[in-house]
Amino acid sequence: QVQLVESGGGLVQPGGSLRLSCAASGSTFSIGVMGWYRQAPGKERELVAAIGSGGGANYADSVKGRFTISRDNAKNTVYLQMNSLKPEDTAVYYCNADIRRVGAWAAYWGQGTQVTVSS
Repeated sequence: QVQLVESGGGLVQPGGSLRLSCAASGSTFSIGVMGWYRQAPGKERELVAAIGSGGGANYADSVKGRFTISRDNAKNTVYLQMNSLKPEDTAVYYCNADIRRVGAWAAYWGQGTQVTVSS
């Protein structure tokens, strides 16, 4: 079985920074694209950023220039550095990864971590 475990959420003032981490663990597997999604109360889950195994990344327009996604393939870990945070960034952030086990690809999700931006 594969698990994605997130950490790094919390309460921060507007203009502040947070760094989220998500580590994949479990039996033998390969990881493709890894990403971060978020869901605010009353809204649909949306893609924040995604990164391929080679390092190519894409971002939602709302976070370009403020957030940076990165990954450490040796540690099976993806990070999201969030700077210049705004109240509208408040949401539950979910890690997502495309993982191949026993020849089949599937999407895995973390449990979610709360990010609250408020003064």
